[in-house]
Amino acid sequence: MLRNLRDWLTPAPVPSHSVVTDNGQRRAIVVEVVIVFAITLGLSALRSLLSLVESLLRAGALSDQQVALHRPQADIATIDLLKQLLGVVQLIGWGALGLYLLWRAGFKLAEVGLPLRIGGRDIGIGVGLAAVIGIPGLALYLLSWQLGFSVAVVPSLLDATWWRPITLTLSAFGNAFAEEVLLVAFLLTRLRQLGLSENSSLLLSSVLRGAYHLYQGAAGFFGNIVMGLILGRVWQRTNRVWPLVLAHFLLDFVAFVGYALLKPVLPWLP
Repeated sequence: MLRNLRDWLTPAPVPSHSVVTDNGQRRAIVVEVVIVFAITLGLSALRSLLSLVESLLRAGALSDQQVALHRPQADIATIDLLKQLLGVVQLIGWGALGLYLLWRAGFKLAEVGLPLRIGGRDIGIGVGLAAVIGIPGLALYLLSWQLGFSVAVVPSLLDATWWRPITLTLSAFGNAFAEEVLLVAFLLTRLRQLGLSENSSLLLSSVLRGAYHLYQGAAGFFGNIVMGLILGRVWQRTNRVWPLVLAHFLLDFVAFVGYALLKPVLPWLP
């Protein structure tokens, strides 16, 4: 048991044959990673930091302020629906970009943890991860909010239209797909090629995950770092991304759709 724990905490070094040694190829990988995150989650992290700074400069505690994850984007319902769907398309496009670049580099989808077939073990691990991360994560957020270290996060301000649960569900999947593909399959694979240790790569990926949740305050930042450490390590040990996508989807689905359903009957929710 202790040996298994040690293997999880200190994984074996990256095989030398997977490390790129050509200086030109290494520079190309670095440039690729910088560009990808400059237009996706890295840009989101900078915007999130500015949002946090703005919140801190406002009068009053963070807990007295509110941030909505989904809000109406147009006065006409049909236009609003289409804009919400375009947001989902953008997220899926981000993840597809990461997969395309790995494919162009010679990786098969199965080699980075995304085989076409999803097995029962993937589903079991995904559901288990959602429970392990979701319950403590919710407790951390509520505690941080009550102490004034986090803003009130409102998952949805969308009107009660027929398409609201559909767009929220699709958004949950889009978030899960984009983040787990880019932060885990893409970034950790590329850092592995550069020769970074598994722990160093995992920490970098997890801090980035926390950074684009800074707009939520302390709970969003630290909670997502912990989430990243868990999910990234599962990939490093199992080489499976689908359980991570499923776990992330379930967490967001409960937060987005569950909130929309429970808010009318639980007025104490933010």
